[in-house]
Amino acid sequence: MANRSLTMLDEFVLMGLTDSPELQAPLFGMFLLIYVISLVGYLGMIILTKVDSKLQTPMYFFLRHSAVTDLGYSTTVGPKILVSFISDENIISYYFCALHLAFFLVFIVSEIFILSAMSYDRYVDICNPLLYTVIMSQWVCRVLVAIPYLYSTFVSLLVTIKIFNLSFCGSNVVSHFYCDSLSLLSLLCSNTQEIELIILILAAFDLISPLLVVLVSCLLILVTILRLQDKVASLMYTLVIPMLNPLIYSLRNQDVKHALNRTWKKISNIFSKV
Repeated sequence: MANRSLTMLDEFVLMGLTDSPELQAPLFGMFLLIYVISLVGYLGMIILTKVDSKLQTPMYFFLRHSAVTDLGYSTTVGPKILVSFISDENIISYYFCALHLAFFLVFIVSEIFILSAMSYDRYVDICNPLLYTVIMSQWVCRVLVAIPYLYSTFVSLLVTIKIFNLSFCGSNVVSHFYCDSLSLLSLLCSNTQEIELIILILAAFDLISPLLVVLVSCLLILVTILRLQDKVASLMYTLVIPMLNPLIYSLRNQDVKHALNRTWKKISNIFSKV
């Protein structure tokens, strides 16, 4: 069944992580534990940052949406991995495979851009603390989250529709444990140059643009911190050290020490007579 040739595919067979029967049970237990821990952690973070009044800040707002996207693609991929360990043939229908790919792209692309929004939030907080609440208003935070969701939905629909509007033929075995776009391209018998170019351009943009935002934010934060260190150093040289110098040099001078002792004795004698 896995190697049959079809002119129209109605289902796909997902390859698992391993074909070794002795590894199926241990891997199933390990990945089940990982998925449950991830599920509890992400849900806990989402609920906690939603209900706790002290966590109603932009940083935790972005962190909550980051947890949503993490939970989304973990849930999209995780169950299919688990099924591959307990099923002889991990079959997925044609339309569910398309849905699977679409949801995965939505969550993974959203995650990347929300991380860049988080780095921008940290930049504003550190470099412009007095204007932080003004710049990072609720409206701005919602826009910075809405844009990744809308953009990722556009990317997901574009790639998924382009792939599944082409003709599949030959083997129906997807050489992955989920419906990955590149694995599906190898099963197409149509011309794939256009969709390959689209995926390449989108992948480059999705990786480079958030990375630039993160790097620029980190660089500006570092510059701000170095400037603060420079101010501290200037303060030490202009105020603190000049204040300490007379004390240091005076105490190291024997004549000054003797003079201080004589003066102290005179003051003590005056007060003793009074």
